[in-house]
Amino acid sequence: MDFQIFALLMVFVACVEQGLASCVVESFTVKQDFDPGRYAGKWYALQKKDPEGLFLQDNISAEYTVGDDGSMVASSRGRVTLFGFWVVCADMAAQYSVPDPGNPGKMFMNYQGLASYLSSGGDNYWIIDTDYDNYAITYACRTLKDDGSCEDGYALIFSRNPRGLPPAIQRVVRQKQEEICMAGQFQPVLQSGAC
Repeated sequence: MDFQIFALLMVFVACVEQGLASCVVESFTVKQDFDPGRYAGKWYALQKKDPEGLFLQDNISAEYTVGDDGSMVASSRGRVTLFGFWVVCADMAAQYSVPDPGNPGKMFMNYQGLASYLSSGGDNYWIIDTDYDNYAITYACRTLKDDGSCEDGYALIFSRNPRGLPPAIQRVVRQKQEEICMAGQFQPVLQSGAC
């Protein structure tokens, strides 16, 4: 009987270790051969997982453009609540660089709030997956834990259509949310046209 309990305990420990190992950020895959030209255009956030601190709350959209030199920039907009009561539409701008040209889906984003009350900074910004025509899943980890998993990160599910995604694509999105260890952590993003 003791051997059976020991064997069961070992199987449990192996499962836990495997689950933790898959949440190491560097093990996450991004869109192979990401093409900024195909990605360019308007995207609407349908779901989000917020980081710590101030983050756009709803009516989030982003317009990506690619310059003649291949560099990508974005202007985004969304509502944010300031001081606990003041709801405003906020504008952000971002510039993207690709540290490793062999892996263009892993970018670094420098962002600026276009008003003094909005933050500025830089994050790793990864395109986890996209089909370019319907959906995109973006991911950023701001702080890593000692085990390589993410302490503070965020992700957005974008669509070309503010009304949502078809069921077949929703299944793909749910699978990708699991792969980046964020299943069940996303909130819907209201798209009412307020911004």
